[in-house]
Amino acid sequence: MTRPAVVTLGETMALVRTTEIGSLRHASELRLGIGGAESNVAIGLARLGAAVSWLGRVGDDSLGERVAREIRGEGIEVHAVVDADAPTGLMVKEKPSVSSTAVHYYRAGSAGSRLSASDLPDGWVEDAALLHLTGITPLLSESARDTVHAALDQAKAAGVTVSFDINYRSALGSAAVAGPVLREIAERADIVFGGAEELAILYPEAAPEESPALLHAAGCAAVVVKLGPKGAAVHIGDRVITSPGFVIDVVDTVGAGDAFVAGYLSALLDGADTDALLRRANACGAMACLVPGDWEAAPTLRELDRFLTGDADPVRR
Repeated sequence: MTRPAVVTLGETMALVRTTEIGSLRHASELRLGIGGAESNVAIGLARLGAAVSWLGRVGDDSLGERVAREIRGEGIEVHAVVDADAPTGLMVKEKPSVSSTAVHYYRAGSAGSRLSASDLPDGWVEDAALLHLTGITPLLSESARDTVHAALDQAKAAGVTVSFDINYRSALGSAAVAGPVLREIAERADIVFGGAEELAILYPEAAPEESPALLHAAGCAAVVVKLGPKGAAVHIGDRVITSPGFVIDVVDTVGAGDAFVAGYLSALLDGADTDALLRRANACGAMACLVPGDWEAAPTLRELDRFLTGDADPVRR
């Protein structure tokens, strides 16, 4: 396999979701799949032509086998460490109404939470062009946090670009607990992604709009602010470049942020300018909302081109 341009690590879980609108209390059918922020990004990048490698722990069970198989099936180099002493994590997703989605996690003590720095292959990070991390992994456990920092140390020593998506999950820790953990990583990253509320968690003592400048002062080169249907903005030094979002009929927003990140990073690897980075990111995020699932609607380059330049060109805000 081609040496990966991007490496990423974290927990991917089995995913069970309802197939109809309504509460799990009354669901008659469920669909099985997988999902995890880092693997979602990896799949998005692979479909857009990047060479990607994902690392994580799975249980010695059928769900763990499915996780590894599904990710590998997307053309990704997989380092799935099999943990015989812990199960593969599970998340359950329901749509109580047309306009709402609820996600429930069963990951305490899971194999994915037992990620260890010793799981990192020699040279794996150092040989890549980019390391992608999220704020989910360091909040899973102390060992998972140590693994993130070990990978980060290796990347910084080797001059590998570090991308960090804050991706704050309140179920893993309060803002007061998570803020300092996420801030430490963000301040060492080259590119930071986050919504306005997520960025504010990093610096609760400052005004929310000051967060990008504070990250720049710490050494971060680019801060990308996700604005949902309104698009996105990137702060580079004193410059702020914005790009509008796309008007679509939303089916499922889960995974849209990961698709956005994949779009941005793939365009970065392709050498695109800032406007093109944001346009591709916004398009990928919008396309992810058109189909149920965490990563299933991640587009290929051909699908992306059709979305952007097809006969039925989407209306832009």
